[in-house]
Amino acid sequence: MAAMISRRQALAWLVLCVSCASGAFAMEPSLAVTVTQTGEAFVVEVVAEVPVPLDGVWEVLTDFDHMALFIGNIKSSRVVRREENTLWVRQEGAAEYGPLFKSEREIRLEPKRRIVAKSLSGSMKRMESEARLGQLTDGVRIRYHAEAVPDSALARMFGATIVRHEVEEQFREMMLEMMRRYPRRD
Repeated sequence: MAAMISRRQALAWLVLCVSCASGAFAMEPSLAVTVTQTGEAFVVEVVAEVPVPLDGVWEVLTDFDHMALFIGNIKSSRVVRREENTLWVRQEGAAEYGPLFKSEREIRLEPKRRIVAKSLSGSMKRMESEARLGQLTDGVRIRYHAEAVPDSALARMFGATIVRHEVEEQFREMMLEMMRRYPRRD
């Protein structure tokens, strides 16, 4: 089941490939996702490179009030509180091959450099993540690291494949949104 790709995923990769073909020497988007399981915890590592200005990458990664519009498995997302560079975000969704999820997270922002999130409540016993942004010659590299402990034994037993699939799909959709908002001007 995990080897099958959805129509939406195929279309997303087609759009990425076509948008890359327009500039022979321009940076191509790339995405690498690994998920390992250590005991009860899943460790997620992502490296994504996208040919979009830093402002555009930051805009999409921090657009919590609109994430349900461009990330398919998020059904609702909203900032419930703000204090300077700290946000409290509540999200609900449904994984394509997994259960419903809820989360409330505290998110600390270091504008255009780093996003650190910690789960306060929801479908995870524990969830902490960090995204670091690095400027490239013609785009941005996103390095994302997360450690998560699901609250269900079933999710821990069968979850590595599901976690990888969901993280990869979310990053693809965010990258597409970045490129939609900031198209190449070759």
